[in-house]
Amino acid sequence: MVHGDWIGRWARYAPEKIAIIDGPTGRPTTYADLDVRVNQAARMLRDRFGVSRGDRVALLGDNRIEQIEVYFAVAKLGAVLVPVNWRLAVEEVAYVLGHSDPRVLIHGADVAATVAGLTASGLDVDLLSFDDQGGAPTYAGLCADHGSSPVTTEGITADSPVMLLYTSGTTGRPKGAILTHGTITWNAVNTATGWDLHHDDVTITHTPLFHTGGWNVLTLPLLHRGGTVVMARRFDPGETLAAVAEHGMTILFAVPTMFQMILEHEDWEAADLSALRFCISGGAPCPVPLIEAFAERGLVFKQGYGLTEVGPNCFVLHERDAISKAGSVGFPTLHLDVRIEGEDGREVGADEVGELKLRGPTVCAGYWRDAAATEAAIQEGWFSTGDLFRRDDEGYHYVVGRLKEMFISGGENVYPAEVERVLYDVAEITEAAVVGVGDPK
Repeated sequence: MVHGDWIGRWARYAPEKIAIIDGPTGRPTTYADLDVRVNQAARMLRDRFGVSRGDRVALLGDNRIEQIEVYFAVAKLGAVLVPVNWRLAVEEVAYVLGHSDPRVLIHGADVAATVAGLTASGLDVDLLSFDDQGGAPTYAGLCADHGSSPVTTEGITADSPVMLLYTSGTTGRPKGAILTHGTITWNAVNTATGWDLHHDDVTITHTPLFHTGGWNVLTLPLLHRGGTVVMARRFDPGETLAAVAEHGMTILFAVPTMFQMILEHEDWEAADLSALRFCISGGAPCPVPLIEAFAERGLVFKQGYGLTEVGPNCFVLHERDAISKAGSVGFPTLHLDVRIEGEDGREVGADEVGELKLRGPTVCAGYWRDAAATEAAIQEGWFSTGDLFRRDDEGYHYVVGRLKEMFISGGENVYPAEVERVLYDVAEITEAAVVGVGDPK
């Protein structure tokens, strides 16, 4: 099985097919062109920064095509990508970088203030900018100095790590989920089969690439399928509606808050959405009225479920059930086992609530440098999600709630312990307890 060279294969199968479209400029990149740039990036990272098998390469900044190039370059080298959340404070970014210990941090001008703060704090890592900042060598400049002949690394297997995605926990410190070549590939297979992805499908990536949703909901699965991805820097509801029409977009993924903003945008009624085959919501339970509002425009709207550690695409709801089973996430994907377990450890019956556990080739390889957390989460191949589910008498699954003490804001998991940890740094506060409060948006 080929690992790490999907783009090289598609460059041979369909070299002139458009792989990625840059959202801000509309500039298309074919699979053949992307393959050239991936090989240049791989050679640059290897020869200039000494990146080799097992080394980490960190990314920080807004979405951009170059991040996709870096991912596939890292995959070819047998190295590991570490996308870092640009919403974090400097000290939080410093923790992730210290914990993952990357050989190089590649960043954009949009996070210059964060990078300056990291430098002032004594960050010990090589830096490389995507943008021209004061005449220092840039990513594009260094890539141009290297050849584009194919790069191959021996010994990459399905079990080889390829990405660390940091996800917060109730302890207040983020944990790095180890995604392997196998877990990412199997998520792509599950997504393509479960959602019936086509080689001529077009989507937009407007969720951030420091989340599994940015990478693994549609970006990587659709590139695995030979489709086309429009890369937006950040989410804007008006720009999304315009992109759907301009590029004949066939699949639209967003979190519920984003869909609500699209629905409320002034261009919603007049927008040409005729090419959309379906919309898929994830990241948080989706309100049924929102699903119905999209259905009124003749759109198939489905709710998904997943998590960083097991791939974000764990369930499938068929188009025929989009309204009759609104609120359900449907059935597990083809290559995934599901168990809903009660407090006594038994599998619960229909309409009983229990914790969802998942088993299959999309389960992560544990947490980076955290054996205790790995052992607690994965037992005999089953991953404990901490999420409460129920299954109706027809076998459809529903998200009920969460065992974890957290709330969701705009698709982001917000953990009370993290907020409380900051509050305790304030001298005037001796005791703190954080709870989530509902918001109409």
